[in-house]
Amino acid sequence: MKKTIILMAITTAGISLGQSKIKYPETKKGETVDVYFDTKVSDPFRWLEDDKSAETGAWVKAQNEVTYGYLNQIPFRDALKQRMEKLWNYEKIGAPSIEGKFTYFSKNNGLQNQSVIYRKDSNGKEEVFLDPNTFSKDGTTSLGGLDFSKDGTKAAYAISEGGSDWRKVIIIDAISKKVLEDTLVDVKFSGISWHGNEGFYYSSYEKPKGSELSAKTDQHKLYFHKLGTSQKEDKVIFGADEKRRYVGGYVTEDDHYLVISAANSTYGNELYIKDLKTTDSPVVTIVDNFNSDNSIIENEGTKLFIETDLNAPNKRVVTVDVSNPKPENWKDFIAETQNILSPATGGGFFFANYTKDAVSLVQQYDYNGKLIREIKLPAVGTAAGFGGKKEDKTLYYSFTNYTTPGTIFSFEPKSGKSAIYEKPKVDFKTDDYESKQVFYTSKDGTKIPMIITYKKGIKLDGKNPTILYGYGGFNISLTPSFSIANAVWMENGGVYAVANLRGGGEYGKKWHDAGTKLQKQNVFDDFIAAAEYLITQKYTSSDFLAIRGGSNGGLLVGATMTQRPDLIKVALPAVGVMDMLRYNAFTAGAGWSYDYGTAQDNKEMFEYLKGYSPVHNVKKGVNYPATMVTTGDHDDRVVPAHSFKFASELQEKQTGNNPVLIRIDVKAGHGAGKSVAATIQENVDIQAFTLYNMGFKALPKK
Repeated sequence: MKKTIILMAITTAGISLGQSKIKYPETKKGETVDVYFDTKVSDPFRWLEDDKSAETGAWVKAQNEVTYGYLNQIPFRDALKQRMEKLWNYEKIGAPSIEGKFTYFSKNNGLQNQSVIYRKDSNGKEEVFLDPNTFSKDGTTSLGGLDFSKDGTKAAYAISEGGSDWRKVIIIDAISKKVLEDTLVDVKFSGISWHGNEGFYYSSYEKPKGSELSAKTDQHKLYFHKLGTSQKEDKVIFGADEKRRYVGGYVTEDDHYLVISAANSTYGNELYIKDLKTTDSPVVTIVDNFNSDNSIIENEGTKLFIETDLNAPNKRVVTVDVSNPKPENWKDFIAETQNILSPATGGGFFFANYTKDAVSLVQQYDYNGKLIREIKLPAVGTAAGFGGKKEDKTLYYSFTNYTTPGTIFSFEPKSGKSAIYEKPKVDFKTDDYESKQVFYTSKDGTKIPMIITYKKGIKLDGKNPTILYGYGGFNISLTPSFSIANAVWMENGGVYAVANLRGGGEYGKKWHDAGTKLQKQNVFDDFIAAAEYLITQKYTSSDFLAIRGGSNGGLLVGATMTQRPDLIKVALPAVGVMDMLRYNAFTAGAGWSYDYGTAQDNKEMFEYLKGYSPVHNVKKGVNYPATMVTTGDHDDRVVPAHSFKFASELQEKQTGNNPVLIRIDVKAGHGAGKSVAATIQENVDIQAFTLYNMGFKALPKK
């Protein structure tokens, strides 16, 4: 039970942190008090939740002035940027896709803010199809999706403005590239799935009252847009009667069925199917609860192939006939194994992409469930792709790890032959670096994997600048991937470590559940134990250790630094969920309750959340690590108020000289679609801040 008491706001004087020379902006304090189960909880910075107010805008501007004033004084920041830009400046080409008479692919010449979509005709003539760099002058409008009609003559593409999750959808003639009709607006958390050439399915919410960047959105609906009609005439296919927070629809490749998924949280979904070849056919229920994750990945006539973790925590693929598709009739097609399954289809085959100790293992099956081969990968790392149309003769997959830039391979499914299709020319000496996987022990005795990457010949003397990265939530697996920013960090003598914490998906549903709700502390304990391992093994020491994470990983950093401020030198929480008592009040936050629980559930859950919520656990008189919080003013996934309030608490209560800054990207969101220029500058600022606060006055000599 909860009630809110709002008293008259008061203003406090600007705060100077201990003996710090930094003069932080004045941050007004109010006297808002919430009551949870007879416990009063003050929320003095509640006013920062109003992203539309002039006061909040002025606060953002003032904080950025302080932050950039600090960053501008770091002597090696420009040199770091020059190296980052040089290394980033290489051509990047995406895997091709055949749509109608053209082959489409993405390409970035190196430092273009957004990648460009090109196409080639049957004669190999190449032309620009869509250039997102022309969508806005400052590069803040990005391409959010592109889908073609069945014959490739029509296309619909989504754009995101300022990094927002809200999209606009533009429909064009794919041959002439001319716009066909009015733009669809207010589309969110949606794919675009065409039915033949007549129109497509998409999902959205009613436009919320108040700010579209922070107001709650919790009734998702699936629509069908028929070409040549206005958006107002779009028919609701699913979601009008029963409230669901997430609804999606997609058409099977043969155009026979519409598959509908409905969920109230980020785990567990209902599954439905509708016959599109029969007029006014009913929506048929396959799964009627939220106790498992399920999706139809293929069909062969009326035979459905379903990916599921029902009675299979590591996932399996089952088959069933559409005439009687309930779970009791499911039969194993690819049975569950000890490794985590992520299947794909293409070229007339199934591909079982397994995660084994956070790296990839791929097997190929035919439509009878017979194992054809295990696909030999170039090295230990992450393989992704293998999907395509049934008739495709060639498929594509990418391979990467922490020292290998992402390379695209072509793959002939019938012969099993792989060949390099596109290998990037990056000015980075891969052979000079190595990765080592270790298994360390967490607080409760659980073994946790971590991959540590560094320049060969490193001295284990405790003085290596180290970034420890983690996420630990939402069944998401952190697998090896190359990053230009991390490459620059390692060139400068840095160690980069990634811990595969509980709450993630590296070992299936049991691993995920072990880091949710009343077991969330396991995630923080795993991260703390990773830091302690790096210190005891002398990769680094507390004076040279930074922790970094974004979104749920931002929460991870916030909780770790408030629980163990002595353990680290620098904290880098990005777009984090920092107010665990109110996260579910904004945008789609209520859908995260499977992982977090909510303060309204019961007294035990409230007290548990309050016990680790970063905003509520900043204490006076503590010397917190040097901290740079990063967020975007258009983040409508994890609203920036989380970061605003956390930074305000830290600036008020910090003791000692360690700086507490907040860097707020303007016209930027949760991260997707961010321009190359903005991405480079953010990484430069993070690394410059980190090294500077570890005592470095210049970049180390190569």
